[in-house]
Amino acid sequence: MRVLLVHPSALMYSEIFLRLEPIGLERVGAALLRHGHDVRIIDLQTEQTKSYLGALRRFQPECVMFGLNYLANVPEVITLAKQAKAVLPGCLVVAGGHSVSFIARHLLDTCQEAIDAVARGEGETVAPRILATDRDSLHEVPGVVTRAGTGPPPAMLPTLDEPLPARHLLPHRSRYFIGELDPCASVEFTRGCPWDCSFCSAWTFYGRSYRRMSPDVAGHELATIREPNVFLVDDVAFIKPDHGMAIADQIERRRIRKRYYLETRADVLLRHPEVFRRWHRLGLTYMFLGMEALDAEGLDLFHKRISPDENIKALEIARKIGITVAVNLIADPGWDAEQFRLVREWALSVPEIVHLTVITPYPGTEIWHTQAQQLTSLDYRLFDIQHAVTPTRLPLDEFYRELVATQAVLNRKHLGVRALAGTARIVAGHLAHGQTNFVRMLWKFPRVYNAERLHAEHSRPVTFRLPEPSRGPGRPHRRELYVHQHQNVPQHDDTHSHSA
Repeated sequence: MRVLLVHPSALMYSEIFLRLEPIGLERVGAALLRHGHDVRIIDLQTEQTKSYLGALRRFQPECVMFGLNYLANVPEVITLAKQAKAVLPGCLVVAGGHSVSFIARHLLDTCQEAIDAVARGEGETVAPRILATDRDSLHEVPGVVTRAGTGPPPAMLPTLDEPLPARHLLPHRSRYFIGELDPCASVEFTRGCPWDCSFCSAWTFYGRSYRRMSPDVAGHELATIREPNVFLVDDVAFIKPDHGMAIADQIERRRIRKRYYLETRADVLLRHPEVFRRWHRLGLTYMFLGMEALDAEGLDLFHKRISPDENIKALEIARKIGITVAVNLIADPGWDAEQFRLVREWALSVPEIVHLTVITPYPGTEIWHTQAQQLTSLDYRLFDIQHAVTPTRLPLDEFYRELVATQAVLNRKHLGVRALAGTARIVAGHLAHGQTNFVRMLWKFPRVYNAERLHAEHSRPVTFRLPEPSRGPGRPHRRELYVHQHQNVPQHDDTHSHSA
């Protein structure tokens, strides 16, 4: 069967700081290729809508599958699905991915029949089953939701070792980057997270499981990647130190030379600094730490299960190792001007890169059930962790002025005239190799992060809205939030248990 896989366009944050290859779609593509299907990928982060429309007409796909990992892309995907139906009325249109797994029934009810089915859970398992099943029986497939009904819970991959991403399906690989790692590929060594942060849906999607790729397969995959830079997309890198060390063995044995960027937790770094020291020697250059809050009250609210002192100690260890750290703090709509001032003051006092995101209740997170009743908007497009969708203490326009002013100060700290002097050699190297992603990023900030733009986007006409949050009493049982139920989760001795 001819299958077109589509990734929607970039969100606000991705317009500046990063553009990552759609590794999930690459893995789904690999699974479909193994079943004998003819597969193409269109990534609208790197291509125009006209490329998508051209692919519909030239390739004539019998099935179009959209990767919907971000709620803010829902209206765009519905529009693209309508276009697919207009060009090819008989094609099967499917949406799958992380965020859509939590709103499957609602999406089908509101998409004006542009989407035929929603695939919940891991796409590598459900996508081939969809194409092997008669349309009238799709609602019986595990993980599939159609207007006719809902299938059993989705099944998880029995191993992360296969299928490896079909990277050859992406023609514009030079356009993926993260910061000055340009170009940059992505790899996935683990899936899942055993922690239960209240703002996050990684643990609810995977049923609080944690799985690892075999070190030899991880080494093999790294050896096949031609980009000089690699981003580890794992939710928390190196939870198990033996796994990180075993992959490091493979890197050394295969003499792989690359630079790496990863995400982890401060307490993982504190427990196993030796892993990160070794990886730094192998090329680990950047590390993202989700500190989220500077005070104990904020950390407790987010269920981070770590203290402010431990966060600071982790930063000190990373500095000693020589890794450049990017820190995320979550801005609360309840902040006043003084709180923003304190954050700016702290961020300017440390050498780390500091980013701000805005607390956002997403379906699939615990705070969707505790804070969603306060939502001031159900416009999908505002659910991008850059907009405030719950009441702000400051007038909304003033909140955005403070938010953008804080981001601008932090941006100048790392991308101002003095900071740019330190990147001159990097910029020159990129330009010499025809890489312009990082250079373009340096000048985009004032145009993209604009208080007037953010505020005005609340006044746009809204066609597609999130589901109304449940107003039932209390919090749901945690297992009710899981996409992958426990009976479908491979049991490993490395599954942590951090009970609430």
